[in-house]
Amino acid sequence: MTRAAITTAAAGAVLGHHNGGLWWRHTHGGFGWVGPVFWPYAYYDLYDYAWWGGDYDPYFWDYGYGDLYAGLFGLYDYDALSGYADYLPGYAGHRQASNAGRTTAGGTATTTIADMCGSDSRDIAGFPIEQFRTAIQPNSEQSAALDELANASQQASDIIRNSCPKDVALTAPSRLAEMQQRVQAMRDAVDILKPALDKFYGLLSDDQKAKVTALAAERRPPQREAVASGDCNAAQPTATDWPGDLIERSVKPTDAQQASLKALQDATAKAADILKSSCPPADARTPPARLAAIQARLDSMLQAIATVQPALNGFYGSLSDEQKAAFDAIGPERNEIKAASASDNGGPPRHHHHRRHHYGYSVRGMIFHMMGL
Repeated sequence: MTRAAITTAAAGAVLGHHNGGLWWRHTHGGFGWVGPVFWPYAYYDLYDYAWWGGDYDPYFWDYGYGDLYAGLFGLYDYDALSGYADYLPGYAGHRQASNAGRTTAGGTATTTIADMCGSDSRDIAGFPIEQFRTAIQPNSEQSAALDELANASQQASDIIRNSCPKDVALTAPSRLAEMQQRVQAMRDAVDILKPALDKFYGLLSDDQKAKVTALAAERRPPQREAVASGDCNAAQPTATDWPGDLIERSVKPTDAQQASLKALQDATAKAADILKSSCPPADARTPPARLAAIQARLDSMLQAIATVQPALNGFYGSLSDEQKAAFDAIGPERNEIKAASASDNGGPPRHHHHRRHHYGYSVRGMIFHMMGL
């Protein structure tokens, strides 16, 4: 709940729209994109679902076609993305006291886009090795396998943390490339984790496996529904229909560009079908089974991205600079339309272009300090 509140504030603060007007919000309150960062809590989502299941962490399965769509058309205009860059130096000042080790030669604390990724560099975040050791009382062989799993966890954490973007992606192709990089890093992390997890879990007795299951049950929040199998993409944002009218009006594609635009639309529809066929299995009741489900889902996401990328590059490459700017403005324009519609129907009022000045550095610093924690 805390994480959902933080990502909601971070994603919505610079835009300045009421949360109800954000068509790209996830079912459980999070967001696929926070500023320039895709999947801010990738490491935790992978680990929490694998170890504790959908009762504890449903967030992993919230990611899907809606996020691919958001990466394709963009969510933030240039001013909004600049807003993130604007307050990072101010945020650094708030962290200086508690982050004295990370300083420049001049003694001023610095921060980067990586601080938005929610990666915990202090320890093996998400993997409760001592809690497992206490619960199962491993023998020497099991203890060695548990240590191997801890080392694999640290390597996986590093892989995902290092996939955080170093720059702000301002175009559709670069956003899709960032998305691919992030998902590929998660997939590589699974390749590191899976052999070690399979080995460790395979050495446990039935009684020890039951104790692992009991640990997961203890972590289950009250009154939370487990992730359901079936069409997990049904819970994605609904306003992801193809924005044909906006493209025609804003980009004004020529007759020669229409064929590549149609290819992009077809590829996007195919990507949606790929992701609809990949959902959490109902019988994934053990950590190895859930990690295998994660592996399959990430493969589907990579396949969906790879399906869209060539078509996007072909269409985008055919556009003039003016047309590219118009294409990259489609997502922010949809946000404006959504917010205007909400206001006209008695909903929350729109915020206008002076929105960035509504948030002081203290609020920004608090949000990202909490994300760092």
